[in-house]
Amino acid sequence: MKESLEELEQFAIDVILNRRKGFRAGAIRLLLSLMSILYRNLVSLRLWLYRIRIKREHNLGCLVVSIGNLTVGGTGKTPIVEKFAKALTAGGRRVAILSRGYKSVKPSLKKRIKSKLQGNPISQEPPRVVSDGNEVFLDSETAGDEPYMLATNLDGVAIVVDKDRVKAGLHAIKEFDVDTLLLDDGLQYLRLRHRLDIVLIDRYSPFGNEKLLPRGTLREPPKNLKRASYIFITKCDGSSNENLIKRIKKYNRTAEIIECAHEPKYLQNIDTNERLSLDHLKGKDIGTISGIAVPESFENGIKKLGAKIELTRRYTDHHRYRRREVQKFIDECLNRDLDMIVTTEKDYVRFPEIEAKEDMPVYFLRVEIGILSNEETFEDCINRICRPRPISSAKRFF
Repeated sequence: MKESLEELEQFAIDVILNRRKGFRAGAIRLLLSLMSILYRNLVSLRLWLYRIRIKREHNLGCLVVSIGNLTVGGTGKTPIVEKFAKALTAGGRRVAILSRGYKSVKPSLKKRIKSKLQGNPISQEPPRVVSDGNEVFLDSETAGDEPYMLATNLDGVAIVVDKDRVKAGLHAIKEFDVDTLLLDDGLQYLRLRHRLDIVLIDRYSPFGNEKLLPRGTLREPPKNLKRASYIFITKCDGSSNENLIKRIKKYNRTAEIIECAHEPKYLQNIDTNERLSLDHLKGKDIGTISGIAVPESFENGIKKLGAKIELTRRYTDHHRYRRREVQKFIDECLNRDLDMIVTTEKDYVRFPEIEAKEDMPVYFLRVEIGILSNEETFEDCINRICRPRPISSAKRFF
């Protein structure tokens, strides 16, 4: 069942990105295009309802910073959320990260029925606390891979998961006395009033395939960049982004633009936790395995570090690995006499326990965000959050 769903998901992605040809794929794209027209109108209607206060934002009495994007996945959001959380904590803020916990395991049907019979409506079930800032309580399957990864890398930052981020925020304020909420993937979450909107744009695919869901990968039209306070262009390589910046400024002339890169830092053995410098990749024949939105970005980064990718295995984003899948890939790499296997940190947290083999070590590549331009603007952003000034929210949606 799981494999069938993933095959269907991959088929849909291939159709949307025009990788599938033929009459059937063309007919599906036509249908999706018609649905996108309806979707565009619904997005506009929703924003309008918030603007005229028919739908209301919740103000939780603390500072809320949204970090999100216009497209579905692939902008490299998690390392930026981590960077903001560390900087804000260092600046004296008491921070909690609120996440939807995408593809995390929901409470079992049996547990939900039992809760209801006890008189506890499902909507009143408490959010899942991944970490209180000192201890990690959940595994990656229950928490979701990104919240779990953040929890293992952040000290002093609470991580709370719930589809209802208002409920999660209230819980974080009550239980952990936080004064700052980072809304992970929160640009479209309008129920919670945002003080700042940080929007990420992938340098190589800034607006996806330029089409709205479900025909494309855009959640909102590019013109809605006007809501952004700061815009981060991710995955930069040092070359000019002049044309992209010009286009961004067509939609938002006032937002500060920061160029950044996902910088590899080291390799870490998933069995022994041994860390190796990146020099160990030079000239090595390796295998890569990943289940992320844009595997090409990860693989190209590995090649730039001097490794030769002789075997690669790609799965859909947030794929939950089975032991036999990983063991089979390890055996294939052994048969090819490769030097090592490299995966992403986000994939590593989804790996099952595997039988370690000394002659085929598995490493994850640790990646952090580096600011390439406007470092002072990032510092100003942090200072603006740490020492907030009164603002009017009246024109937020205009």
